[in-house]
Amino acid sequence: MQRLQQIRLWLNGLFPGRAYQLTAASADASFRRYFRLSFTDDGDGGNELSATRIIMDAPPEQENCAAFVKIAALMHAAGVNTPQIIAQDSQQGFLLLSDLGTQTYLDVINEKNANALFGDAVDALIKWQLASRPDVLPPYDETLLRRELMLFPDWFVARHLQQTLTVTQLQALEEMFTLIVRNNLAQPSVYVHRDYMPRNLMLNKNNPGVLDFQDAVSGPISYDVASLFKDAFISWEEERVLDWTIRYWEKAKRAGLPVDADFGTFYRDCEWMGVQRHLKVLGIFARINYRDGKPHYLADAPRFINYVRHTAQRYNALAPLLHLFDELENREIKTGLTF
Repeated sequence: MQRLQQIRLWLNGLFPGRAYQLTAASADASFRRYFRLSFTDDGDGGNELSATRIIMDAPPEQENCAAFVKIAALMHAAGVNTPQIIAQDSQQGFLLLSDLGTQTYLDVINEKNANALFGDAVDALIKWQLASRPDVLPPYDETLLRRELMLFPDWFVARHLQQTLTVTQLQALEEMFTLIVRNNLAQPSVYVHRDYMPRNLMLNKNNPGVLDFQDAVSGPISYDVASLFKDAFISWEEERVLDWTIRYWEKAKRAGLPVDADFGTFYRDCEWMGVQRHLKVLGIFARINYRDGKPHYLADAPRFINYVRHTAQRYNALAPLLHLFDELENREIKTGLTF
């Protein structure tokens, strides 16, 4: 309630004498909240003043508005449709943003429109990647990749499953982490949104509107591709994922992005990058349940387990990871990996 009162005082200073209404717009897995600002008077009759706005509430002790502002400027310069920053109070952690709409891709995507929506998302992603410059964004380096991976044993295994890994299991997991990170870091580095998925893409006249980009880094070129097509909240048949990945790869090659010349190698990189992300997200979903009191994310944990299992079944080098999941879930150990 105190934060909402602070927001109202801030808005009263920005729009003295204006009558307005605040409604909840959305919340995410972080400490940020969003409100939609609607004016309930006519102001001076100008259309600009009557448009809705979005308030980002980002408590400064937990969130960093400066990163959002910086990345928004980079994306806008790259031609990506992001919210315009109309006003800001970084000390209090408030941003006033343009409103990109009320429907996310996740709200509307289906079997019929997925090709068109993902085509627009790929075009925007390529614009973002083409804007990449060295030493502008933090690196998605080994330290960060490994810190994210450790969320899996620390939060999903130990806290959620309440299991203690044996010495043998810990050694196998460490070996898997080393292989995965080595593959991730061998890929060309570009700008990475880091959560490029339908929930963060808005249906807009300039598709897509892109949100939740404040954690962007410079890192593996396959990361955002893996995020987009192997999503946290919706799954697709592998045939469609393969087709969309090919379409991205062909467009990226034509645009001059440093994707591998062999699609099979690129797809393998996407899958291995996906494993890093899936393990991380399992840990994050457990953490925001037990630490932050947001339980609904854990309902999608089986989706990520299936993603990891599917990839681990495909590659002999990842067999110990499949065996670990078998042991954690008390399943019979699987054999007969394809390659």
